[in-house]
Amino acid sequence: MADWTESYRPDTLSAVRGNDKARDAFEEWGRTWDDHREAVILHGSPGVGKTSAAHALASDMGWETVELNASDQRTADKIERFAGRAARNETLGGDATDEGGRQLIIVDEADNIHGNYDRGGAGAITELVKEANQPIVLIANEFYEMSRGLRNACREIEFRDVSARSIVPVLRDICRKEGIEFESDALQRIADANSGDLRGAVKDLQATAEGRDHLTVEDVVTGDRDTTAGIFTVLDAILKEEESAQDALHVAYDADETPDDLTAWVEDKVMKVYEPRETVRAYEFVANADRWLGRVQATQEYAYWRYVTDNVAAGVAASRDDTYGGWTQYGGRPQMWPSSDATIDEICRKIAVSGGLSIETARREVLPFLSAMIHHCKPRELAVAVTAYFEFDEAELAAVSGSGESTNKVQGIVEDAQELREDELEEHAGGAFAGDLPEREDEGESENGEPAPEEEPAEAEPEEEESDDSQAGLSDFV
Repeated sequence: MADWTESYRPDTLSAVRGNDKARDAFEEWGRTWDDHREAVILHGSPGVGKTSAAHALASDMGWETVELNASDQRTADKIERFAGRAARNETLGGDATDEGGRQLIIVDEADNIHGNYDRGGAGAITELVKEANQPIVLIANEFYEMSRGLRNACREIEFRDVSARSIVPVLRDICRKEGIEFESDALQRIADANSGDLRGAVKDLQATAEGRDHLTVEDVVTGDRDTTAGIFTVLDAILKEEESAQDALHVAYDADETPDDLTAWVEDKVMKVYEPRETVRAYEFVANADRWLGRVQATQEYAYWRYVTDNVAAGVAASRDDTYGGWTQYGGRPQMWPSSDATIDEICRKIAVSGGLSIETARREVLPFLSAMIHHCKPRELAVAVTAYFEFDEAELAAVSGSGESTNKVQGIVEDAQELREDELEEHAGGAFAGDLPEREDEGESENGEPAPEEEPAEAEPEEEESDDSQAGLSDFV
């Protein structure tokens, strides 16, 4: 079966749903490109239609497309090979006035190119957008993950999450084209479950409708594709919105998080929203929740979990004096998880071995500071150095930094850390890897074959310990 996200990708900008303002700004950028000749950055959450909009614009303008995935082709050499020459061409036919002859350069995942560890990739992209004779679209999830120089060289257009109200008509059109009858509530349920992700909603629709010609509410079984989306809805209900404490509790019961994880989330994020007086009251309920978690652990009686959720959802929600609007950047998962977590245990073991510490000291005194140092893998250079020093893998770096294990950012840092370790190993190997070593039989002879004169032994100088600037500060810290 064909992928519906590809089969029903909009072929014109007018068919792009849910981001009318961004769509119109993007269309205006394309139609006036000859006047300003700027590149543009389309940024926003995954699945909101950024790449689809780029292809739709190319279709509307009669432009060909050249695609580059920055996550796979991150070096200056690859960027130049795949996109540089195309971007510097005037037109395919050589006529600069022939608008239809242009190429649209689409650079996907442009926020996954970082500094020196991508061997000039970030600089190559920045140079490319400044010198290009063709329109360039950079696609990014995180606008501020890109270098300041690159952001300043481009126009910026934000694509926001697509509302359920805009997702439902797309699902309805697909069902009609596929000849599938449906209950309106079934489509509404799919749209609500995907929290702004249009692409995810289409994927859920296809999975649910497979083998059916009629779709009912009972047929729709959706879970959060990304559990962080679900938890953010729960956090809003508890910490910000107008729901009563009872309403917040009902939302918390629907969370795809166990009560101990929900407690960690609320404890970590409450200070991002509440005023100090509200925070004091909220932490009393968090402390009560923690006591009930202790009883669960001691007795293995999981019926006590209901009291955990009562405190951490209803109690914390009742602690605020007001409602809070707007958007809150909650960030990633809380930094510290239960001591039984195998990943955290392995992290603490590596820290203890590296620093000559006990595992308990590593857990209690070092890991919290390490987590703060590279929170969300920033600054990136330090995150690479830390990962290289402790030999963290993706799961361990994600646990320490609070970033998602499967993200390109974490994977890229682990790859760069491996390269850094290899470079440091070769640099400090004392020539052990040199390929042109002198032959043993030539020892003691000069170039003309005569015995070499004996030299006075040089006075030995005290050896100085070589320092690794990239890790010296980290060694001092440990």
